[in-house]
Amino acid sequence: MKNDSQRIVITGIGLTSPLGNNLAELREGLLNGRSGIVHTEIRHMGVVAAGLCRFDETKHQSKKMRKRGTRAGAISVYCTKEALIDSGIDFDSTDRARVGVYLGITEHGNVETENEIHDLYNTHNKDVSFWSHHHNPRTVANNPAGEVTLNLGITGPHYTIGAACAAGNLGIIQGVQQLLLDEVDLAFAGGISESTETFGIFAAFKAQGALGHHEDPTLATRPMDVDRNGIVVSEGGAVYVLERLSDAKKRNAKIYGEIIGYHSNSDASDFVLPNTERQIECMKYAMKKAGIEPSEIDIVNMHATGTNQGDIQECQAVAGLFKDCKTTYVNATKGFIGHAMGAAGALELAGNIPSFTDGYIHPCKKIEKLDPDCAIPNLVNGEKIAHDVKIILNNSFGMLGINSTLILKKYS
Repeated sequence: MKNDSQRIVITGIGLTSPLGNNLAELREGLLNGRSGIVHTEIRHMGVVAAGLCRFDETKHQSKKMRKRGTRAGAISVYCTKEALIDSGIDFDSTDRARVGVYLGITEHGNVETENEIHDLYNTHNKDVSFWSHHHNPRTVANNPAGEVTLNLGITGPHYTIGAACAAGNLGIIQGVQQLLLDEVDLAFAGGISESTETFGIFAAFKAQGALGHHEDPTLATRPMDVDRNGIVVSEGGAVYVLERLSDAKKRNAKIYGEIIGYHSNSDASDFVLPNTERQIECMKYAMKKAGIEPSEIDIVNMHATGTNQGDIQECQAVAGLFKDCKTTYVNATKGFIGHAMGAAGALELAGNIPSFTDGYIHPCKKIEKLDPDCAIPNLVNGEKIAHDVKIILNNSFGMLGINSTLILKKYS
């Protein structure tokens, strides 16, 4: 039996997403089946479908700092500061050397590099004297977490976790582990992505035949539908305040949930194609660490990107593990917000957390023609359902075969 100092809880959530800039807005959009995907114009690509965030970049930082920093940093600062406010922590009395920042990312630096090369060739006639002297601190991989420490005066550890599209979960897992190791007393953890600002990611998915498209942008990504044709690239972020339960109790904190299990593993089989058996193993090990059986899970949130083989492989993993679980329901989020890459796992977990209190499971975006190879028992398709939710399992998988599973339990 774990004591309270060995139990890690969530006491604050800050986010920005294509459906809104706080948990209430995201949740409302998901419960009501609203899409945040729009058409936008991307340099060299023309008009594409994307999930864009519209938040005040200077709500929590000066215009000078924003000009020097990055879009990824702006997302990180916004989400972290909103999470801190939500937590109710007296940060003025907090030992900031005992605070850590752990943010999952897909990639970082592409946006700034692409913009500067564009200007170098199109505005400055290849005169490198115009190259920004801010380039290096803008493009180092730790930038998104580092900008948070500058903004909040945090002197404890900070770094990013490069874990492709599994990164949102991995950022949270890293925060949990650092608290359990007593490296920090407070962790800001989650995932962020500024991917819609770079044409390269759109071009790469298009070259792979995996960039979702439709004349109606809300139909550009249709996970598990026979007519799906790929991924919609999105931006966003979700940052959590993580604490030991013992510390949360001392200050009578609001507790969103307790992290009871997690795992990460590797496919070791392909650059991009997922591996069903490794995904099953990842979920099994997470449940073993949590000390629960599959039948105790109430929600399985799928990664479900909308690619043909990716959806099939994951559906086989989920169906194989939960086929006999009568009260385990399956949903997915990307049909509404697109694929937020490094932020995906953290954002999708946030979208399900209110189930603990409002008593509903949000649906997948309506699947008009379910792919027979994606048939899953208890798929929540198109309409929310009422259910007493106590345990959520959140999957996020990424390129190079990195898998992550996070399990959250209702606190009582």
